Amino acid sequence: MPHYHKLGQFPLKRHVQFRNPEGGLYAEQLVSTEGFNDLYSLTYHLYPPTMVSKVDEPYSVAPEISIEKNTQNRSFQGFSVKPEADYLKSRKIVMANKDVYISLASPTASMNTYFYRNSSATELIFIHKGSGTLKTMYGKLDFTYGDHLVIPKGVTYQLLFNTEENRLFIVESFGFLRFPKRYLNRAGQLNETSPFCERDIRKPSNLETHDEKGDFLVMVKANDQIWPYHFATHPFDVIGWDGYHFPYALSIHDFEPITGRIHQPPPVHQTFEAQNFVMCAFVPRLYDYHPDSIPVPYNHSNVDSDEVLYYVDGDFMSRNNVQQGQITLHPIGLVHGPHPGAVERSLGAKETKELAVMVDTFNPLMLTKDAMQIEDPEYYKSWLHPLA
Repeated sequence: MPHYHKLGQFPLKRHVQFRNPEGGLYAEQLVSTEGFNDLYSLTYHLYPPTMVSKVDEPYSVAPEISIEKNTQNRSFQGFSVKPEADYLKSRKIVMANKDVYISLASPTASMNTYFYRNSSATELIFIHKGSGTLKTMYGKLDFTYGDHLVIPKGVTYQLLFNTEENRLFIVESFGFLRFPKRYLNRAGQLNETSPFCERDIRKPSNLETHDEKGDFLVMVKANDQIWPYHFATHPFDVIGWDGYHFPYALSIHDFEPITGRIHQPPPVHQTFEAQNFVMCAFVPRLYDYHPDSIPVPYNHSNVDSDEVLYYVDGDFMSRNNVQQGQITLHPIGLVHGPHPGAVERSLGAKETKELAVMVDTFNPLMLTKDAMQIEDPEYYKSWLHPLA
């Protein structure tokens, strides 16, 4: 998490009596990670957050695997995923392993009739198209094109859209998700060599306390199932909280690129690290300025990682015929590199306008049936060119 944050009312000390104006006690809740040993927040509710009135039958949302063991460079047309009104139904897992699920979604309607909580994974939702508001018990976060919305594991939320066309790239991390260690000083502050700083991190605001009783449906995801939970009180009845465990937003447009005289490797583009995978952001930047530099990346052998690139906007310097929403997968054990003509096109160029999100996993990714429905089956041949 970025750093300490607080909103609303709470007592001066932890775990002491905190009473409402009528003399009743507010309900304190500790939201903690790794038991009691890592990041946490303390929240104070009008009603106990345990008011479960009914639990409906769970249903499976496990990814349907089509290719378990992949050793082929592949490409998928993400915008071929059809829009659906319901947010949860719109989420299509395209790649998965034990550490991470990668999904595409195109919801057309807000979550007005239910709430959602992922109890198995921290979610990073990259907003490719659309805008709106993320509502949680921690407050509101407005979002728009280019935002990474980070929603920690166990946070109940609603996504309310201002737009009908929404395109989301979703990464579920089953372990931690945090800023790279090398970006942080000993106090946990983002240091001077980091490509973003605390000023770029948007935190919840406008805490709304809902004093409502009734039937509130919370769809809880756990162990590849959705459990429909009914609560007798509104999930967002918090009057105050403080701590380090809360959702936040970081815009890809606030990422300041690191450049050099010769080509810089992908770690300079890193945004997050996680358990057995990392994420990067490729943003508009000046090209290398050595007189003999080759701006496009060199050929690269993936010895230890599967590389996933999600193309957002602009002309990607090393690829031909890139479209918005396209995903490429370059797996462990294979070589990938600039497409034919890309090296020559790049010579003498001064800048690139590309925008993309990368996920590198250190365990192989499986491909789902939803992924194979949007695959370009000829992609692996795209490096062929006539031989002299």
